[in-house]
Amino acid sequence: MARVKAFMDKYLERWMSRKLLVWSTATTFLALEKLNSDEWVAVSLAYIGIQGLADIATRWKHGEGKTK
Repeated sequence: MARVKAFMDKYLERWMSRKLLVWSTATTFLALEKLNSDEWVAVSLAYIGIQGLADIATRWKHGEGKTK
């Protein structure tokens, strides 16, 4: 499983962001009726929220975005 994740991280990151990958996967499952609309919204919001917090933490830790 770690090899699959490493492959996906290395090659898929070049073509699309993880946010887009999660969203497109959830949308595909929604179209195949494997998820309902509430679950789709939950998946999308959860990942986007978590990724947003990670981005904020990274900027804060590395001091990016500070005004002088």
